[in-house]
Amino acid sequence: MSDQIITKEGYEKMEKEIEYLTTVKRREIADRIQRAKDMGDLSENAEYHEAKDAQAYNEGRIIELKAILKNLTVVENGGGKNEVGMGSVITVKSDGKEKIYTIVSFNEADPLAGKISNESPIGKAFLGKRKGDKVVVKTPKGEKEYKILNIK
Repeated sequence: MSDQIITKEGYEKMEKEIEYLTTVKRREIADRIQRAKDMGDLSENAEYHEAKDAQAYNEGRIIELKAILKNLTVVENGGGKNEVGMGSVITVKSDGKEKIYTIVSFNEADPLAGKISNESPIGKAFLGKRKGDKVVVKTPKGEKEYKILNIK
């Protein structure tokens, strides 16, 4: 078992990105390269060099994603509805405001969208907790308290 985990949704998103990069994006770049070749002299053809750079980046990203996927463990909602785990969607209250967070892996994290990493201080603090629990998280601005209102 690898050390890195990911939700099923995150895994599927990465697979879709690989599919897009290997089919659609490769074809677009190949067409750009061919159009640039048709223009003649490649030594001073900026469009050709830009297309080749795009091709190198695209292939590198495909290799990177495949390597990441090879070393991941896909997890379902680890805690179920009684306990916060990977994939849990939790409603919390802090400073009189309710917020909704989804616990995801580090490569899926998007704090602005409410997706917090299981490896972040706040994500770690929520893992294993239950509805009604109070969680204190140490932040650079001091300690912050959250109350877990709901777990999905």
